[in-house]
Amino acid sequence: MTDLPKLIDSKLEVSDRVALLVLDRDDVRNELTGTALIDDIVQTVDWINGGAAISVLVITGAGKAFSAGGNVKDMRDRKGSFAGNVYEVQDRYRRGIQRIALAMHRLEVPAIAAVNGAAIGAGFDLAAMCDLRIAADNAVFGSTFINLGIVPGDGGAWFLQDLLGPQRAAELIFTGRLVRAEEALRLGLVLEIAAAPELQAQTLQLAGSIAEKPPQALRLAKRLLKATRRLDLPDFLDLCAVFQGICHNTSDHLDAVEAFLEKRPAQFQGR
Repeated sequence: MTDLPKLIDSKLEVSDRVALLVLDRDDVRNELTGTALIDDIVQTVDWINGGAAISVLVITGAGKAFSAGGNVKDMRDRKGSFAGNVYEVQDRYRRGIQRIALAMHRLEVPAIAAVNGAAIGAGFDLAAMCDLRIAADNAVFGSTFINLGIVPGDGGAWFLQDLLGPQRAAELIFTGRLVRAEEALRLGLVLEIAAAPELQAQTLQLAGSIAEKPPQALRLAKRLLKATRRLDLPDFLDLCAVFQGICHNTSDHLDAVEAFLEKRPAQFQGR
């Protein structure tokens, strides 16, 4: 495995093919626009995609919040990401917060958000950009942009519609209301709820069960899931056939079949 990326406002731990990224700016509730967290997330994704050592990425926050999103005081003062004329602001969004959406979209392995507290605005959208979400029982979600007279400029509406469907995504974006863990589970926003002290362990258990699967097939399965957004069925089936041909010619597939027939655990090597 290559050296871990040098992050500024996050901590990255790796164990058994699972990478745990902890957003580590509890002093500002892990806000994204006034910290180095954007760069940390992008660097982590590029590092994972640059090798074959990681099978699952888990993202969580240190402290009481998953992420509070953007810095509202900077919005008021028109500084940082929110300074300048229309062209300057849109350019800062493109070169700033929108890099998270592009990075999470190109991430080649499954991503799980362990939502340990408030996931608000762009923090909510970051959770929606993951493939799976587990929420602490005290977690709260909110696409609250409209309450501040703005829209989800980070691209979150694209992910939220894909996750919840157009009508529910519209309701959450138009009202800007908060959603607590139990409702998030009913809506399908989160997969599970965990007691707050057990959140990380429960999430890592799920991540570990995924990371045990054949690494190549896992990455191909994620590519297939993403391809459904842009391909018609005939083209999608062609892609399925090609990916299946790849899988049938891997050592991991052959070992999985032998292990199944011999009633023993498989030993996957990523080959």
